Amino acid sequence: MNDDLVTATLSAGPLLLRPWLAEDLPALIEAYRDPGMRAMLRSQVTDEAEAEQWLRVRQEGRESGSYVSFAVVDRDRGGELVGNVALKCPAPGSGSAEVGYWTAAPARGRGVAPLALGALGDWAFEAFAGDGLTRLDLLHRADNEASCRVAGKSGYGFVEVLPARPPWPLDGHRHARLRTGDVRRTRGLLP
Repeated sequence: MNDDLVTATLSAGPLLLRPWLAEDLPALIEAYRDPGMRAMLRSQVTDEAEAEQWLRVRQEGRESGSYVSFAVVDRDRGGELVGNVALKCPAPGSGSAEVGYWTAAPARGRGVAPLALGALGDWAFEAFAGDGLTRLDLLHRADNEASCRVAGKSGYGFVEVLPARPPWPLDGHRHARLRTGDVRRTRGLLP
């Protein structure tokens, strides 16, 4: 277990990205009540038992070093839970890792996702530099136009359309951010 992964906490303007806590259960359940969010995510949280399992998976991911998920809270709004960002940790030498996120419905349109994803990406490139991390991928359904906008605002250039395959019934998009931060290179516009 990597203690740095277990305890990692990040700041991004008014946002605090911290490990998920048992006290987050009610806000987590409330966030998953949003039909739009439920339609875009594979995992579902409808009650306290599912929320506890969801938190357990995030804690186990941190402890094993395979997955780091952050509760995103807004310090300017009394610690309100506004979202989640996560990193599937790279295998040493793989060069790439995947990020994901969701934003609670009341916080959408406030710039939460780009700010949190920016902090997550900066941290990931630093934390996994020794493992050779040079690219972060952000995947989403092709019909999720909001995620395309978030990707662009977060420095993730569009790379390709991914064909539908289980468990995803629709085509998807892959966006990428390179360690250099040069979106033009990510899009294949530079050598």
